[in-house]
Amino acid sequence: MEQNFKATFENSFKWENLEFFLKEIPLAIKQSEIGIRRVSKIIKAMKDIAHPGVKEKTYTDINNSIEVSITIPKNEWKYLADLELDLDPDLPPLLCLQEEINQVLLNTIVNAANAIEQRNGLNSPEKGNIIIKSCRENNDILIKISDTGTAIKKEFNKKIFDPFYKTKPVGKGTGQGLSIVQNIIVEKHNGLIEVETKLNEETTFIYKLPLS
Repeated sequence: MEQNFKATFENSFKWENLEFFLKEIPLAIKQSEIGIRRVSKIIKAMKDIAHPGVKEKTYTDINNSIEVSITIPKNEWKYLADLELDLDPDLPPLLCLQEEINQVLLNTIVNAANAIEQRNGLNSPEKGNIIIKSCRENNDILIKISDTGTAIKKEFNKKIFDPFYKTKPVGKGTGQGLSIVQNIIVEKHNGLIEVETKLNEETTFIYKLPLS
């Protein structure tokens, strides 16, 4: 029986397969390592974005918050848009409610992806663009998030922050996302929100957060 097994193995194994295995096994290991790093990055981002029980303002690296906030919803935007970061490396820490600022960024990025989907369609080969910038302007930190989705008409710029006001199709969204954003930026951080619109081109949300 042992000889039969040996003969079967020798017949099924061809030396030309050895070259294939030697080539493919390192590639498979490398792909596994990349997958593990991606999972680790997502887990770290999930830990960073949520700080349960933290109700006081803490000094926060805004650039890190931006990078964390694009990782969590990556599946929302990666098939729809190319995302570009332009972050000021010299930003000072911002005293803020970190979890809530992360929520603002997350909501805005998902909204940007949804706007691009509305304009181009879910299965369109054409991708849109999402650009996120951070910079300091006098005593404020500015976060700018632009997208090339369905631009918001100027006459609706103020209405979009009203509770339950929606620009998305029926069945998508609750109409509360931007109302929550306004509460966090304006009410809780004494900040300002500006919306710049170029019809049929892009929409930019600008969040101004005071350093003191």
